[in-house]
Amino acid sequence: IAEGETNVLGLPDPIQNFLKLGFQGALITTILASITWQLVAGAFPVAFLSTPITYILLVICLFLEGTGICNGAWVLGAIFKKVFGYQLDEVYIGTPEERRARGNKDDSQREIALPVETGFHGLPQFTDAPKSLRDLAESDPEVGNYLSSVANSMKAGGSAAPAVGAAASSYDDDEVEC
Repeated sequence: IAEGETNVLGLPDPIQNFLKLGFQGALITTILASITWQLVAGAFPVAFLSTPITYILLVICLFLEGTGICNGAWVLGAIFKKVFGYQLDEVYIGTPEERRARGNKDDSQREIALPVETGFHGLPQFTDAPKSLRDLAESDPEVGNYLSSVANSMKAGGSAAPAVGAAASSYDDDEVEC
């Protein structure tokens, strides 16, 4: 702006500098090019989709979406794989057969089926227990028997914690941490 001239619409310099950022152009483009058409399509879907241009554009968009070429996750995954050298899960944890041979559990169906159970041998709300405790109860018979005795004593109307008895006697004094 030359000496003595005013800004567009006579606005102060800070507001004129803000207008030069281009934010308003992006906002107007977003409103006119995107939101307006969405509102029209939402209000009149049959009329909107019955125009030949819209139908052609829709078919092109659905084709591109179906190829997955526009999915950013594939691009990011390929970049991270190349940069960090990621490999398939089987390289890190093995195939299901290899994990079974090593004695590792395959929990792929466990988390789906667990909420339908009523608890560990009738222990209420056991499905809310941490996964490590559920795994321990399934893999260690002593822990499983203890939890069953807790459930049985709760059903019988006794206290929630039965006498420890055999469970405590199996531990040596040096194994107990206080």
